[in-house]
Amino acid sequence: MTFRTTLRGETFVFADLRELFGRANEPKSGDQLAGVAARSERERVAAKIVLADVSLGEILDNPMIEDDVTELIDRDRDVELGTTIRGLTVGELREMILAPDFVGMWADGMSRAITPDIAAAVTKIMGARDLVSASAPLRVTTSLRNTMGETGTFGVRIQPNHPTDDIAGVTLSVLDGLLFGCGDAMIGLNPASDDVGTVIELQHALRAVVDRVGAPTQTCVLAHFTTQLAALGRGAPIDLLFQSIGGTEQTNRSFGVTLDALVEGREQVLEHHRTRGDFLGDNVMYFETGQGSALSAEAHGGLDQLACEARAYGVARSFDPFLVNSVVGFIGPEYLADSRQIMRAGLEDHFMGKLLGLPMGCDVCYTNHVDADQDTTDQLLILLAVAGCNFVMGVPGSDDVMLNYQSTSFHDAAGARELLGLRPAPEFEAWLESVGILSHGRLTDGAGSGTTSLPLLGAFPELGS
Repeated sequence: MTFRTTLRGETFVFADLRELFGRANEPKSGDQLAGVAARSERERVAAKIVLADVSLGEILDNPMIEDDVTELIDRDRDVELGTTIRGLTVGELREMILAPDFVGMWADGMSRAITPDIAAAVTKIMGARDLVSASAPLRVTTSLRNTMGETGTFGVRIQPNHPTDDIAGVTLSVLDGLLFGCGDAMIGLNPASDDVGTVIELQHALRAVVDRVGAPTQTCVLAHFTTQLAALGRGAPIDLLFQSIGGTEQTNRSFGVTLDALVEGREQVLEHHRTRGDFLGDNVMYFETGQGSALSAEAHGGLDQLACEARAYGVARSFDPFLVNSVVGFIGPEYLADSRQIMRAGLEDHFMGKLLGLPMGCDVCYTNHVDADQDTTDQLLILLAVAGCNFVMGVPGSDDVMLNYQSTSFHDAAGARELLGLRPAPEFEAWLESVGILSHGRLTDGAGSGTTSLPLLGAFPELGS
């Protein structure tokens, strides 16, 4: 299937959908590295024009890669609803998405008719304002120990990483985040060690903090999923099962995971919840993704990184996760080179995830060797908050001292909430009010310093003054 157009006397030919998708993508250093990016701005514009006229039926009938991810996506989609959109072009779908009545259609099941390839296609012809406006009304709610994603809420994951997995240091970081009203999304630690014993100790420590303060939230130690399951088998309390995932079978294998193994792991966690007597529903998975992961594993199969990312969301959707997190700027400048590319990718990822029905969050971040700065995170944080993002990160001082990258801090997230009138998850907000950290939805004077929350800090005498 060849695509062709003439633009101001110059003819552009695209050999197949895969090439058309790559050429139509916004500039990304990863696509340039992979040799799939447009070779000029004129070619990019030509590809977008052609893509806008491609029918959704053509995309559905011509998968760009054949593997177990494609098979999963095909099994998971709503074929009957899909027939109602087959005749639309990508451009017509964009107009439908931006119309006021789309949210009703989406809520009635349209999200299951849209495949990741379709989501990627329409994203490529949308501007930044389109991505924000289209995402904002698409609310995806999930529940575990609290409820995430309701209209008017903006969650925060406390990320209390420590370079030596020191329990006291981790605990202090958690308390710091709680005192800024953060932690409703979860308390999620990236361990410095993937040792089972260390993961068990950390999981018990996080659970102990939550139990001692009474906060209605969930915990997760982001070791490899096999390590988490080994810890579960030795008595660790597992709220959420974490795994990084990608959009191709080969990418997932590079992460040491298969789709069948994820199914088995999810069942183990569900059974664990039933056994310990606090079964709280089916949302027990936490996934992380990021544009460029497939290319970094040499597993992209000729697809551009946006298309690969959309397919990762197709994987996530089938597991009914509690949260999905695009770690947008973490992978480095080889894939997203600067502020412009990071911000575009963050908006793209959030929109595609929401369009596919996922509870999307974003780690608004960058590595220290990329062309970005605090203004990058400030701008993308506010754009995503306006777009209805389910949650962002809360990192002490915005500087992750274990992973060595820059993210959003507790006060960044709290500031975004106050600026836009957003609230924590309702159950978590009630707890914050009860311990004096919030009053009528706003941080109390001195809440971040703990001066109004001495009873909360008093639960940890071992930490000293």
